[in-house]
Amino acid sequence: MINKQAGLVVHPGAGNWTGTLVNALIHHCGDTLSGIGGVKRPGIVHRLDKDTTGVMIVAKNDAAHQALAAQFADHGRTGPLKRAYKALIWGRPRSLHGTIDAPLGRGSDRIRRAVKSADSANADFAITHYTVEKRFGERQDGTALASLVECRLETGRTHQIRVHMAHLGHPLIGDNLYGSGFKTKANLLDEPASSLVRGFPRQALHAALLVIEHPAMGEEMSFEAALPEDMAALCKAFGAE
Repeated sequence: MINKQAGLVVHPGAGNWTGTLVNALIHHCGDTLSGIGGVKRPGIVHRLDKDTTGVMIVAKNDAAHQALAAQFADHGRTGPLKRAYKALIWGRPRSLHGTIDAPLGRGSDRIRRAVKSADSANADFAITHYTVEKRFGERQDGTALASLVECRLETGRTHQIRVHMAHLGHPLIGDNLYGSGFKTKANLLDEPASSLVRGFPRQALHAALLVIEHPAMGEEMSFEAALPEDMAALCKAFGAE
């Protein structure tokens, strides 16, 4: 298990041939990693965005890789696989818990993803379950300046949580790709929260929990990563209701 830090690219690619998680794994593990992913992705079963922190699992042999990949492809429908993320979002969803069932596909460029109609040619079904855990700056009308939510994935599409929460009208704090129109909301916050939000360098998203079945022994294994310091500092500055 790896607790990935913010700013770390998972595997080499254009503009990031060195300094990636794969480079570090090869340095640490040598050629003992699973080779299924090829030279660019040895041992990599799943990935996190560059600026998303938290729990990742890496396979050290091909048998483990194949078994884990099957679990991720199954999305926990028949096995114990669970993935839970913590996200700091703008505002507060009308419902404190709910399900976002909205297909995703490529957006206006090769990086962006967008919600698509179910019959769109390049749409992949995507389902996110969310629960509001804390509300910050809650008003009498039930709205709030920001919220800490837990998101559990039923599918694992690129940027899924980021796009789904933005689609709901509550983009992630610090997400300049899907929530750039919310930057000025930092002006509504008291200090030090206002300055912390303006200077927050990434989307406030953290992979907090990963539950898998051991690929050889068959036992259920649970891995957790505490909220990183930058997100914890934001929560403290906001002040929980």
